[in-house]
Amino acid sequence: MAAKKGDGLLMVYCDVPAEHEEEFNRWYNEEHIPERLAIPGVLNAARYKAVEGGPTYLACYELTSSDAWYAEDWQKWLKNPTAWSKRMSPSVIATTYIRNLYRRIYPQNVPPETAQADMAPVLLVGRMSVPVELEAKFNDAYNNERLPLCRSIPGYIRARRFEAVMGEPKYMTVHEMAALDVWKSQAWDDWRTAVTPVWNREIRPHMVHAGGSPGVYRRIFPA
Repeated sequence: MAAKKGDGLLMVYCDVPAEHEEEFNRWYNEEHIPERLAIPGVLNAARYKAVEGGPTYLACYELTSSDAWYAEDWQKWLKNPTAWSKRMSPSVIATTYIRNLYRRIYPQNVPPETAQADMAPVLLVGRMSVPVELEAKFNDAYNNERLPLCRSIPGYIRARRFEAVMGEPKYMTVHEMAALDVWKSQAWDDWRTAVTPVWNREIRPHMVHAGGSPGVYRRIFPA
């Protein structure tokens, strides 16, 4: 079976004026997502809307690698957009527009069950940076202190971490959940507030979230 997740991710966030939302959503669902899914290297895609944090809308594209975005098959659409895209693209109408391209840094490999997984119903996305001198310790503590504790949370699916190759901040964590109830659960709050030695003492005081982060998103397309 063809993989649905790979080594790259494109995340497009935006806020859209209310008077454009209805047509904007139709454009995204009816033209833009199908157009992008036809590009080689695009494995899957979904759209989400924020229930906490922001920006309001998120389009998530699973890629074989970040190189897919730079390939001619993708770039030709950027250079020659459709008439509808010229009118409704977030680069044209959005009041907030963030387009970040990433490469996966955790886990080291994509397990078969992850590669075949559909787009999650709920994403909790953290976009953050740390001082350069703390990056190695930050990555080690995140991967080995914090994330293993998530696995026992009911309804928690998986975590993946990414490093930006285009856009900022440098780091992003994508927590996949089966439902919004997971984010609201006592088990999640216990994980969020858990004290682990290196993370709490040496990393967390120096970690800076981007505006709107962490954001909690529910999938709106496909429904």
